[in-house]
Amino acid sequence: MKSKYQKTMTSKERKGMPVFTGVLKYFPDALKAVSQCSQAGNDQHKNGEKLFWDRAKSGDELDALTRHLIDHSQNPIDTDGIAHLTKVCWRSLAALQKYLEGEDI
Repeated sequence: MKSKYQKTMTSKERKGMPVFTGVLKYFPDALKAVSQCSQAGNDQHKNGEKLFWDRAKSGDELDALTRHLIDHSQNPIDTDGIAHLTKVCWRSLAALQKYLEGEDI
C-alpha cells in the first residue's frame, strides 16, 4: 500500500513539505550518520550486494529501537562502532515508513 506521500502531489502540497529546509538543513550530521548505519547494515547482511532495504530481515523495528535505546544508556557506541542512537533513528524511520504505508508494526 502506498502512503499519502507517494501519490502525485500538487505544487501547493509539495511546497508544504520543506524536506530540504525543514529536515536536511536541521539534521545534516544525524542524517549522514543514519546513511552510514544503513550502509553498514547492508554490508553486514548482503555481502557486497547493492544497497537496499530487505524488509524480510527487518521486522522488529520497535523492539530493536528500544533495545538500542537501552544499550545507549549503558554504552553509547555499539560493538561495530556505530552509535546506538543512530540505530534508534534508523529503526524509527523504518517503523514510520511502514506505518505510513499502512503496515502493522
